[in-house]
Amino acid sequence: MRAVVCHQSDLTVETVPDLTPAKGQILLDVERNGICGSDLHARTHCDETAADVAALGYDGFMRSDQRVVLGHEFVGTVADYGPRTRHHFAPGTRVVALPVLRSAGSTHLTGLSEHAPGGLAEQVLVEASMTMKVPDELDAEHAALTEPLSVAWHAVRKGQVGAKDTAVVIGCGPIGLAVILMLKASGVRHVVASDFSAGRRVLAQRCGADVVVDPAESSPWASFEDSKYLTEPIALAELGLSTMDKLRAVPLLPWARVMRAAERAGASPRGPVVFECVGVPGVIEQIVSSAPLLTRVVVVGVCMGTDSFRPSMAINKEIELRFAFAYDPSEFHETLQMMASGRVDVSPLITGTVGLDGVAEAFTELGDPERHAKVLVDPRR
Repeated sequence: MRAVVCHQSDLTVETVPDLTPAKGQILLDVERNGICGSDLHARTHCDETAADVAALGYDGFMRSDQRVVLGHEFVGTVADYGPRTRHHFAPGTRVVALPVLRSAGSTHLTGLSEHAPGGLAEQVLVEASMTMKVPDELDAEHAALTEPLSVAWHAVRKGQVGAKDTAVVIGCGPIGLAVILMLKASGVRHVVASDFSAGRRVLAQRCGADVVVDPAESSPWASFEDSKYLTEPIALAELGLSTMDKLRAVPLLPWARVMRAAERAGASPRGPVVFECVGVPGVIEQIVSSAPLLTRVVVVGVCMGTDSFRPSMAINKEIELRFAFAYDPSEFHETLQMMASGRVDVSPLITGTVGLDGVAEAFTELGDPERHAKVLVDPRR
């Protein structure tokens, strides 16, 4: 079969051995595969990530000297089953699947390991237990975005954003735009989006952002100066003093229990929820030093290099850092259903479609934020 192979950062279209499904696996004919920011990073920085995850005990992540078929955002139709595998779907059924595969004695990330060739190919292998039928009302182009939208849905859930909270999305590339879509789908009323690219700011508005900011001209935090959020370093202590003045002014009031009751009711001070969707060194430090007190930061952007921030700054402001990686099967299924029902419209994200022979050029063009957000690959094109 034909596939796009990554080797020493070069992308070439080659004829590779046909895939054979093992027990518990399904072979899919790929209809579409989205090019992910992780693909762009892995192409040039995979050795750094491979060293990190090897330190955690997994040695299967792709390395630059290997020949790897990229692609983990795919949709396809059922072509064949492995031996002794239940046939849940008829041949030709359109499905999506979580990009993980049992192979070579371990479990590998599809499209990010030489042991699990990805969807930038005519066919791809998936685990039957991780495969889900695409609802009839959802076409292949939209279904291909189930995976990146699931990443965003997981991040939004991890952020625990309330409808009345302010969410700030830093970076409006494909994953930032996906986060905006899922924030609005979950009912968040006030979403601020920040990006240097004019084109991406337009897409952020199309995805539902309520405020769009060019950080070269104004700060995404400017609107917080006179807001309900605490921005001054000593503000938390001042709030504590004024609260205690009021509580202790009432004789015999069990003030400590009142404070705990207010906390349980959600009346305690809190900050906005920020989604870091850039993934380059220095952004976390910028957020930590600039955001209001008590801000919760969900790091979604994949920074492949070493980064740093000032813990003392985060401590003094009680900044909370959370890191989001992927999703669970239920989040993947929920995302698929939200897209099928029309609750989430992913069409603003799709800015181009190419065949396998156009992948290398698409990787280059995706480096220009004014040209593309999400490019899909149609192996039959």
